[in-house]
Amino acid sequence: MAVSSPRDKYRGVWLIFFMLGLGTLLPWNFFMTATMYFTSRLKDSSLVSSSANETKAGEQRSALEAKFNNVMTLCAMLPLLICTCLTSFLHSLIPQKLRVMGSLLIIMIVFMVTAVLVKVPLEPLPFFSVTMVKIIIINSFGAVLQGSLFGMAGLLPASYTTPIMSGQGLAGTFAAFAMICAIASGSEMQDAAFGYFITACVVIFLSILSYVMLPKLEFFQFYQERQKKQRSEEENTFSLTNKGGDEAGEQNEHQNVSMIEIFKKVWLLALSVCFTFTVTIGTFPAITADTKSTIAAGGSWDRYFVPVSCFLLFNLCDWGGRSLTAVCTWPGQDSRLLPSAIVARLVFPPLFMLCNVQPRLNLPVFFQHDGVFIVLMVLFAFSNGYLASLCMCFGPKKVLPHEAETAGAIMAFFLSLGLALGAALSFLLRALV
Repeated sequence: MAVSSPRDKYRGVWLIFFMLGLGTLLPWNFFMTATMYFTSRLKDSSLVSSSANETKAGEQRSALEAKFNNVMTLCAMLPLLICTCLTSFLHSLIPQKLRVMGSLLIIMIVFMVTAVLVKVPLEPLPFFSVTMVKIIIINSFGAVLQGSLFGMAGLLPASYTTPIMSGQGLAGTFAAFAMICAIASGSEMQDAAFGYFITACVVIFLSILSYVMLPKLEFFQFYQERQKKQRSEEENTFSLTNKGGDEAGEQNEHQNVSMIEIFKKVWLLALSVCFTFTVTIGTFPAITADTKSTIAAGGSWDRYFVPVSCFLLFNLCDWGGRSLTAVCTWPGQDSRLLPSAIVARLVFPPLFMLCNVQPRLNLPVFFQHDGVFIVLMVLFAFSNGYLASLCMCFGPKKVLPHEAETAGAIMAFFLSLGLALGAALSFLLRALV
């Protein structure tokens, strides 16, 4: 007789997964938010006299300053993709606790070092090198953490993928809001950056505490024990049906076939989430962040247009879309409407390219008014959050319960593949404008 699952008291497990989702993407979002700080330290003028020579230094960008964004993207996306791939195939060889706790601790240490380096003057080249190494480390262990989290969520009911996606959405919103506050406060660049990194340390520390509490909750214990029992029963059945042969070799072959079989069950959803993020990252922020206001050129709104209409609005609507899947999962996991809606998002890149993106060489400006850009951004961001979250929720539910963790890791890999493909696509789309 099937045993009914206990109740998630006070939504404790849900909140912990939300906190862990926040801790997954907050580090990378804070690095993106602090781009102005990083490039300011790559100027030819020394850090001490940067405030006095800010205008003069800004007229001529150093080679490191000019290449920073491109190299940063490369150093972020390649480790993210490679480590997510490794996590998908090797997660069963490394204990879950080591993957999650180890990743969070290393990311927190990197941010503590980053906060300390804010107060330490360095020459541009060493600073550039150290920053890129930190970005590689953060995204490598962030990939391990993300893959592990989606794998853990795959063991629970479908709705428990939603808090991870929602927490990741809030990470971007939090970083965008911090950027707007920094502009409004008029504080020094280094002071604002120090606050960013200390805040990230605090959030990651809270994520570590949340993960420590997770195994103590009855709701999570129930699904962990159920997975162990199912895995044990499967191994016993397999050993009985394979007596007399090379058991180690046959078991390894069985595991490889299992990975292929799991992918066959989730391939459409995996490709769907990959395509979703390819379209999104190909457009945002490479094209959207270069859009200029046409109704307040030179005014105060001009300073806030991109931070508010691009970054904050995108992250708020993306978060809303991710969070909506907690109460609504339409269309269903077997509906052809879901992949059709994802393909339909191809309309967004050309529409954004026809807004007032500057500088431009090839296309005319067709949508002059800021309101058109804002409406497009709302639809673009909300559809990204909602459709991607649906795919991530449905993926682990297309397989057997004991295969759910592997399915979640595969889905996380294709999410990262979409991010990497989108980053590559963004160079082409921006050149076409």
